[in-house]
Amino acid sequence: MAAHFDSRTTLRWLSGTLAPILVTYALLALRANSTTAGLVLLVLVVWTATQTRFRLSLYIAGLCALGFDYYFLPPYRTLWLDGAQAWVAMLAFAACCLIASQAAEHARRQTRQAEQRQGDVERLYALSQELMLHGEAEGLIRDLPTLIGRVFSLESVVLYVRDQDQFYVLGGEALSSVEAEMRAIARGLVQGLSPGVALASGYQATELMLGLRPVGALGWRPGTLSREISAAVCAQVAIVLARSIAIEMSARMEAAREGERLRAALIDSLTHELRTPLTSIRAASTTLLQAEGLDEAGRLELAKIIDEESARLDTLIGEAVEMAEIDAKVLNVLLAPQLPRALLEQAVEESRQALAGRPVNIAVEEPEEPAWFDPELLGRVLRHLLENAASYTPPGSRVTLSSRRIADRLEFCVEDNGPGIDALDLPLIFEKFYRGKRGAAARKGSGMGLAIARAILAAHGGGIEASNAPGGGARFRFWTPLVEKEPRRAQENPSMAVKSAR
Repeated sequence: MAAHFDSRTTLRWLSGTLAPILVTYALLALRANSTTAGLVLLVLVVWTATQTRFRLSLYIAGLCALGFDYYFLPPYRTLWLDGAQAWVAMLAFAACCLIASQAAEHARRQTRQAEQRQGDVERLYALSQELMLHGEAEGLIRDLPTLIGRVFSLESVVLYVRDQDQFYVLGGEALSSVEAEMRAIARGLVQGLSPGVALASGYQATELMLGLRPVGALGWRPGTLSREISAAVCAQVAIVLARSIAIEMSARMEAAREGERLRAALIDSLTHELRTPLTSIRAASTTLLQAEGLDEAGRLELAKIIDEESARLDTLIGEAVEMAEIDAKVLNVLLAPQLPRALLEQAVEESRQALAGRPVNIAVEEPEEPAWFDPELLGRVLRHLLENAASYTPPGSRVTLSSRRIADRLEFCVEDNGPGIDALDLPLIFEKFYRGKRGAAARKGSGMGLAIARAILAAHGGGIEASNAPGGGARFRFWTPLVEKEPRRAQENPSMAVKSAR
């Protein structure tokens, strides 16, 4: 391996050359004997061995040995040795120099290894802390390569999760060259045990095992991780994957249980809501059929009950069908150009019967220009909100409809001056079958209207929120994307199933 000499290296070697020369000449000036000179030069060798690297210390030891032989062992000023005593002294001095250099190098190597192990332990601890403090299991798997790369200063990290057949990578490079090799390692086709196997792409990779079951593979570049560290990192990653798998299975089971519970609640609620008007209709019709002791006013009252309960039953069935369409994701958004005022006026006209005795004000931001939206869907949302306002406000209450353009969306507002919404109900009123305290007490509504409105707006690419107006009453604001020109099919969002109506 060729050494790279920079200015500092050159200075060290120059100092290492001058030190034995200066010490030797100092000993000569002091007329030191061979014993004193040997001890002083040996001290210099031992000291430099503890302060410099092995090659430089060995070089200094060689210079000291030559100086000791040349100046202090007979025959003087020659490199020849005269007699057994001179040979013993020279060999002892050389052996002491060599042993001191090797001992110092061994101590330095152990120190470096200890420091490296300490750093590895600290980095493993930092990684474990990151893994423990990360809240979301799925997000943790996605962030694992970034965490490992940052903690261990790696250029690129690739994680392959076998169950998901998914790659997660740090480094932003194409994985075509490593994908097949990582899959083979994860399936046990390559013996990728720690410290891993070297891949053709320059990665070191190892198999992630959960007990006897392979769950994935981990690859990193450059291959600077030791056997112990790579084994520890892979063990932590395998535990994270096991945790994620367990959480996912638990979430699926919980979702299945929740779905079953909601399905049972849906059936119970619909059964109860449908039976209530049916019971009233049957009781009124049975009384009419008997027709004993009934005057004209009584028969009209029973006919009115049958008519009202039939209308209520029709509304319930319509809402149930609407919710089924939304849950089945067969709701299409048909965009058409229309003025917002026309939409509001039509919704008020269609809700006249429900709004009986409640004046309605319409306020539209001027100048008014056509916009592209689905009038049928937004009309259904407005009817739900108007009927909701009529159900929870006394006769004579004022209802205000408004429309305005804000940035890139078209916003509508339905506001009344009734009792408002209970603070505890606000976060839940858009959930299916939730009617709130006042609605449940008065047995008003099915609890599906606001859920239907939210789902319709979500399909339209918009949203809805509820609040209490400052002066009292409830306020519902909803919005849709503002489209002022006919949308092209190539620009439409496929997830919204949008079509333009002509």
